[in-house]
Amino acid sequence: MENSALEKVASQVRRDIVRMVSAVNSGHPGGSLGCADFLSFLYFEQMSFNAESFDMDGIGEDLFFLSNGHISPVWYSVLARAGYFPVAELATFRKLSSRLQGHPSTDKKLPGIRMASGSLGQGLSVAAGAAQVKKLTGDKGIVYTLHGDGELQEGQIWEAAMYAAANNVDNLIATIDYNGRQIDGDVEDVMSLGNLAQKWLAFGWEVLEMDGHQFEDIRAKMTAAKALCGKGKPVVIIMKTEMGQGVDYMMGSHKWHGVAPNAEQLSAALAQLEESLGDY
Repeated sequence: MENSALEKVASQVRRDIVRMVSAVNSGHPGGSLGCADFLSFLYFEQMSFNAESFDMDGIGEDLFFLSNGHISPVWYSVLARAGYFPVAELATFRKLSSRLQGHPSTDKKLPGIRMASGSLGQGLSVAAGAAQVKKLTGDKGIVYTLHGDGELQEGQIWEAAMYAAANNVDNLIATIDYNGRQIDGDVEDVMSLGNLAQKWLAFGWEVLEMDGHQFEDIRAKMTAAKALCGKGKPVVIIMKTEMGQGVDYMMGSHKWHGVAPNAEQLSAALAQLEESLGDY
C-alpha cells in the first residue's frame, strides 16, 4: 500500500480512537494514538490473514497478540477497518454487553481476538507458544506481538524472552512501543529500562530499532524483521513513538495515558485528523 494510503488509514483510526473513548468518558487514548501507524501498517500491508473466516487456530495465517491490552481502541479500530467486524460496532466500545470491552477478551468471541489481555506481561508468553506450535506443525505463518515499554517492568516478559531464545523460536517478531511514558509518569523516573537494545541482545534476540511514525522506516524495519525469521533467533523491534501522536495537546505528556477527551477537546482533536474512510 502506498504511504499516502496508509496515512489516510492511520488518520481515520485516530479519529475512531478519540471518538470511542470520548463517547464513554473512558479508555486509553495516548498509547492508542501512538500505535496507530504501526498497527495500520501491520494489518494493511505486513500480515497475511483472512478476516472473513476468522477462527482461533489461525492455521496458515500470521497471528498478532496485543499484550498491552489497554490500548484496545486502536486495535478495535484497525480490526474493524480491516474487515473483521462491522465498523459501526465501534460505537459500542466499553458499553454493557459489548464485544468491545475496555480490555480485549475472548469470551465475547470478537473476531480478531485470540487472547484476553490487560494484565500486563503475559503477551510474549502466549505469542512464543503460538509461534512454537507453528514451527512444530510446519506452519509458515509469523507471530507478531506488541508491548508497552512500561510493561517491560514485568518479570514474565523476561522469562518469555529467555524461553523464546533458548528454543530458537525464530518465527516471532515482538515490537516494543517505546514512547517513554506510562501511567505514573516517565518510564525513566518510574523504573529505568537502561539500555534496552543491549538487554534484548543479551537475552539472545535479534534487535532492530524503528521510527513508529514514518511509514518508510516502518516498512524497511518490518521487512528486515521478516527476513530474519527462520535464522535461529526471535526478533524484537524497539519502536520509538510519541504518546498521543496526531493530537497536539495530548503529545509530550503521560497525562493522556488513560484520560478521555471531553466534547470540546474531542472537537479540537478531530479538527487535526483527516476523515478519510468515513466515521462510524
